Amino acid sequence: MEQRPVPGRAAGDGTRGTPVTTDPPRQRDAADARRRIPRTDTLLRDPRLAEAVERLGAHRVKAAVRQAQERARAGGIPPEQVPQTALDLLPGTASGLRPVLNATGVLLHTNLGRAPLSAAARRAVQEAAGPTDVELDLATGARARRGRSALAALRAGVPAAGAAHVVNNGAAALVLAATALAAGKEIVVSRGEMVEIGDGFRLPDLLVSTGARLREVGTTNRTAPADYVAAIGPDTGFVLKVHPSNFRITGFTRSAEVADLTGLGVPVVVDIGSGLLAPHPALPEEPDADTQLRAGAALVTASGDKLLGGPQCGLLLGREDLVRALARHPLARALRVDKLTLAALEATLTGPPTPTALALTADPARLRARADRLAAALSADGIDVRAVESAATVGGGGAPGVTLPSAALSLPEPYAAALRTGRLPVVGRLETGRCLLDLRAVPPQDDDRLAAAVRSARPAAEGRGE
Repeated sequence: MEQRPVPGRAAGDGTRGTPVTTDPPRQRDAADARRRIPRTDTLLRDPRLAEAVERLGAHRVKAAVRQAQERARAGGIPPEQVPQTALDLLPGTASGLRPVLNATGVLLHTNLGRAPLSAAARRAVQEAAGPTDVELDLATGARARRGRSALAALRAGVPAAGAAHVVNNGAAALVLAATALAAGKEIVVSRGEMVEIGDGFRLPDLLVSTGARLREVGTTNRTAPADYVAAIGPDTGFVLKVHPSNFRITGFTRSAEVADLTGLGVPVVVDIGSGLLAPHPALPEEPDADTQLRAGAALVTASGDKLLGGPQCGLLLGREDLVRALARHPLARALRVDKLTLAALEATLTGPPTPTALALTADPARLRARADRLAAALSADGIDVRAVESAATVGGGGAPGVTLPSAALSLPEPYAAALRTGRLPVVGRLETGRCLLDLRAVPPQDDDRLAAAVRSARPAAEGRGE
């Protein structure tokens, strides 16, 4: 007699009731993996993540933990890798700013924060982050002049200055001078020096915003001392000389020197821009503060985060009566710098050579030797790279037209984006279809980090190149 299967029972399985179902092995493995994903509270007890909470805050660390857990749930990583993945997702600091390697060949790259601080300045900033004696005389317990040691260091760097004052950037230094000395009056300035200083900010607009009126003299390419003499009158606040630091006019040109403008009965204010305090042999045409003051300037304004190699700030140097009047002006309070800037500025002035100074004087032969060494090591890993000659620039509105012989690593173009978006971003430049990593602004001690970044970028770069 034929036996028929009983409903609800698999034929021949010897069981009764509901059918037996089994998940495919792959589904069982995925379910087991999900069960092995560590809980959030367990992960936060990991000493490495607990330390990260102290450094970065619980919210940021928990977000990284959740992201790592989601990757594990999606099968992107095994459960055992969740703690390390969470750590890898965390930034180095609680700030959104990311450190980068500047391989653009522009020493003072505005988009990268201009001058990198020296190790001495960084340590000074760290020490000044807590309570300091920024406005306190510890010996007497009385209030003291704010930033007195930084101002003394600045005066020592510019012996011709009778006094010094510091504000929050170079444009602020000029605004303070115009407001205190020429509000409601005229500023006499050459038409050839009415510059745009970056990001669309124009000098005429900046000066007019202070309540001063501009009296333009001369032409774009030629302005003589007589043009200034003819313009000066009872309404003149001061004569302004501006170094056209981000462009150069050549050919049929003429401009008045500071010495030509002294003795006219009004102060001569010189905006040198780039922050060079004394003459530099590598930049013979770049004006410096000490020379301009010795030539008769009553006041010099400059930036601290350019060729000086310090933090962002504006420097005012010159006649003691003028500088003290500016420092006591009500606007000075709104433009003053904090203790961190003062600490960094003083350490820049009194400490060892800055990264900017070292990059400016780097030996081209040594740069080429570094490039050759790096190219050989990366080529041994199968990377399409070669060492090439390069030309660097000062940047930051300093030394227009001056090029500095350098050396670079030349890589396929897709490396540019891959390096910018890596864990340690490296910013180079594109030239003739290749990505160049110029070494003049890269400290030698960062060569290994640069090589590691190139190796890490290889998969993404080669993927983009397909």
